[in-house]
Amino acid sequence: MTVLDPVSTNSDYTDNVYSGKQDHRAQVCAILEQEGSIPQHLIDTEVDWFYNVLGLDDMYFMLEAPTAVARHLTSLYGSQLSSAGQDNLISVTFQTRHESGAVFIHNSVPGVSKTEGPHFEQMIDAEYLDISVPQKAYRVESYRSRGKVSKSLDASLRTYFVNACDFVNPTPEGDAVNDIAQVSDRTFLAKATPHVLDLYGGVIAKVLCRSGPVIVSDELPNGGYRLVIGYRQRSTQGFYSAMSDLYHYYSMYSSRKYVEQFSNGVTIISLYLDLAKHAKKLTHSGAGSSTTSSNASPVLSAAIPHASIDECVAQIKKEASLLFCIPNTPFQTLFKTGELSVQEAVYANVGWIFAQHFLNRLGSEYATLAEILDPNDATDVEVLAKLKKRLRQETFTRELVLDILLRHRELIKDLYAHFAHVHYVSADSGSAVSKVADRLKADLHVSLSMTRLQDQEPLSSDELRLKITRVTTNDHDAMVMRALLDFNEHVLKTNFYQPTKVALSFRMDPGFLPAIEYPTKPYGLFLIIGNEFRGFHVRFQDVARGGIRIVRSRNAEAFSINQRTLFDENYSLASTQHRKNKDIPEGGSKGTILLNPDAQDKPFVAFEKYVDAMLDLLLTGETPGIKNRLVDRLGHNEILFFGPDEGTAGYMDWASQHARKRGAPFWKAFTTGKSQTLGGIPHDTYGMTTRSVHQYVLGIMRQLGLDESECTKLQTGGPDGDLGSNEIKISHDRTTAIVDGSGVLYDPQGIDRAELARLADARQMIQEFDTSKLSSDGFRVLVDDFQITLPDGTHVQDGLSFRNTFHVNPLAAADFFVPCGGRPESIDINNVGKLFDADGTARFKYVVEGANLFFTQDARLRLEKAGVHLFKDASANKGGVTSSSLEVLAALSLTDDEFGRLMCKQSDGSLPAFYQEYVAGVQNAIEANAAREFECLWNESKATGKS
Repeated sequence: MTVLDPVSTNSDYTDNVYSGKQDHRAQVCAILEQEGSIPQHLIDTEVDWFYNVLGLDDMYFMLEAPTAVARHLTSLYGSQLSSAGQDNLISVTFQTRHESGAVFIHNSVPGVSKTEGPHFEQMIDAEYLDISVPQKAYRVESYRSRGKVSKSLDASLRTYFVNACDFVNPTPEGDAVNDIAQVSDRTFLAKATPHVLDLYGGVIAKVLCRSGPVIVSDELPNGGYRLVIGYRQRSTQGFYSAMSDLYHYYSMYSSRKYVEQFSNGVTIISLYLDLAKHAKKLTHSGAGSSTTSSNASPVLSAAIPHASIDECVAQIKKEASLLFCIPNTPFQTLFKTGELSVQEAVYANVGWIFAQHFLNRLGSEYATLAEILDPNDATDVEVLAKLKKRLRQETFTRELVLDILLRHRELIKDLYAHFAHVHYVSADSGSAVSKVADRLKADLHVSLSMTRLQDQEPLSSDELRLKITRVTTNDHDAMVMRALLDFNEHVLKTNFYQPTKVALSFRMDPGFLPAIEYPTKPYGLFLIIGNEFRGFHVRFQDVARGGIRIVRSRNAEAFSINQRTLFDENYSLASTQHRKNKDIPEGGSKGTILLNPDAQDKPFVAFEKYVDAMLDLLLTGETPGIKNRLVDRLGHNEILFFGPDEGTAGYMDWASQHARKRGAPFWKAFTTGKSQTLGGIPHDTYGMTTRSVHQYVLGIMRQLGLDESECTKLQTGGPDGDLGSNEIKISHDRTTAIVDGSGVLYDPQGIDRAELARLADARQMIQEFDTSKLSSDGFRVLVDDFQITLPDGTHVQDGLSFRNTFHVNPLAAADFFVPCGGRPESIDINNVGKLFDADGTARFKYVVEGANLFFTQDARLRLEKAGVHLFKDASANKGGVTSSSLEVLAALSLTDDEFGRLMCKQSDGSLPAFYQEYVAGVQNAIEANAAREFECLWNESKATGKS
């Protein structure tokens, strides 16, 4: 972040001057005289006050018609009249919307956030700023009136003018992307002075080459400050209104503020800040004064009553990036009212998320029962599975955890201080109190409210446990609050205090995981939280690899289910990956990114933030003020290797190049499955995963003498996916059903293979299938369909439910079942019985798991007991693992020059001969390994009589 040299008063936006203001005034007077709402003898006085004394910006009169102004003036007069003698009840709210924007007006006390009534800034965020993109963007001008709405009330009028942008060059390319004269809105260009253009141009240049917000400030001649924040459009939500809450927390107010959009995808917010009157009184009274104000932030006032404007602005700049990561939380009201600082509120939100996933929900009774029951008995296993699922769903809901945290605000403050003491304060020397005081005095990195530590050292872990026991009134409350203490004690490294960041990341010691739920302890665990998502990364060995997957939710119910199972899914995927990786040097890992309900259209934004936040913990900060060194309780460097998985196949190039831009020495090997331009071996292009899976299908046919063309098959995961499309291309069976994200395609005569191949080549879902090529018994049901009748007369109420359960539908019967996609645990002990006919015959003879974790272990045992030949994901689906490992081997073995010459697509589009030979060798290795392992498993099963 850069602090600019002071600027002169004329180096700013040009003032709005309305030449027709007197004419406008006369029309308003005439309207008021005609309406008679204001006494005739008071009209001139009231209108003169409104036009000349109240101090509204001329833009208001330029944009609002005389009829609208007359209506506003009458409403304000009526409000003042009805609240005579009780001015604190005056409430002014006006809003006018039009095709290209809106005007909002409300009364506002400087330096105080509104907790009641219309929240116009939040509306502006949600309806205009959060959705702004170069194709359709909105700029905002906001002004505070210079006068007050009444003599005794310290409130002025705040106006907001929202207008659609008209860019000079809506689609800039090449050098034009960095040319502010090309990418700006025409109105902005007409108003901005050369200094502002230079200032914004510099901010834009930094935004385009950096992740996260760019924050600069300059001191103004009047003693105030201008704060300028630039960031990429749609990279945060609710940030404009959250920034108001932040500077209000520090008893500052804005006289005016602007939001400018640019056609190169950049947003810039400019805030003109000064201390509110009650804060200036505190500042002038000096340290130790007892002067207070009921309007002041109670935390700030109590903690540092003599904070200067310089200190407040410095702190706002530091905490802006924290708000950028998490602009709004369920604890926002406590932040607005000053009961919690921004850091305490964000910490509480992190603790809320942590507790949702990691509270030990099963308890000692479950552990005792698990010891008594027989893990090899199907009935006992089923009882345990059902009990575990019920306990996890019902014991601690998200709402219950939140309610408990909101009721224990003082404990949140204590727990945050405990966290900050470890992860901000250096433990090198001196007492905790003196270290905090010294650091604050030199450089206010920690929230000003942290100065309470100068008076009292944070409680120790043992003291906190005692206080939690003493303060909480029941076991549930105590468990939740202890979960936050567990979090504190097991965080080894975090970017929470990093000056610039896009999401919060925490490297955890997995020691807090209960062994009864997670019998194999992971080597490393990361928790990442962003505005659009939450995510995990788990690995079972120091050097490990695995994919990063995006988890989407079609509706609120699906999100609730995905949220409850997210970490369990991640843990199981990483564990499966670890077993797969027995053929390569690396251990197994996996990452998951769960998109928030309102961010289902932002998978790449979430992925960008996930990767950048992880890099914060992998790289040593070398740029003070931007990337500082972090407190490191881990004690050694780590390297992670990411790969493609569901929803991220196209993101690997970006991640590799971003790691390179951030100076990671391991950037070439950071991701696998990259494009050929970067020396990657794309799994989908070469069918790497499918080559392994299909060897098991061919092996079964070879051992049992089956003719592939006569075998029927059910496949989940459609022609749009990597595994699904390549399974279609490489196989020659008679596929009777395919289930994908768009719906169900079914034909008992066999789905037209040429049409399937067309979709697979184009990577399109079955919604694009030409239904004229289905037999009379075939059908296609899409997820958005309702009230459908199938050829056999079966009535389908809705397509989504039909799709979600088709794999257990009686129609879903075939020789082979090859899951190539689908949610983990789609078949578990609770629904595996639906895979059997009434006479107990399984609907599938052979199952080859292409998709990870599609079956639970207890469901597998049930199928195998019934005679089904089943090959697990850990054996069948590991072609991609081998490909990725050998891709990394090339990246680590070759110099940059050799790698570019031998492994990367050349400028003429050709692939080096070495690359082609290397890929062919990888394919051969995958097929040979899969065939050998199949034979080994088959022979072992035959020899022992066990599956």
